[in-house]
Amino acid sequence: MRKVRKGDRVKIVSGEDRGKVGKILQVFPEKNRVLVEGVNIVTKHQRPTQAVREPGIVKREAPVHVSNVKVVCPECSVPTRLAVVTVENQKLRRCKQCGATF
Repeated sequence: MRKVRKGDRVKIVSGEDRGKVGKILQVFPEKNRVLVEGVNIVTKHQRPTQAVREPGIVKREAPVHVSNVKVVCPECSVPTRLAVVTVENQKLRRCKQCGATF
């Protein structure tokens, strides 16, 4: 779970939204899931409450399992697997395609 972080660009590799690219909005490490912008859109029937005055049907993102996403390397723009390397007592992620660390 430490290989994907909030703000990473990821590509969906399996499921209904295969091929879509989005940014990670939130990470749920205890459930091994991530919330990706514009992916896995579900409809929710919203009741009027104190916080939400307007009732109706709302479309929102649902979490996706972390095994269904690949991180897009910021250097080579290719979906890739990541390796964790230690450089000067600091853990960095390294792209398996181009070797860039980030």
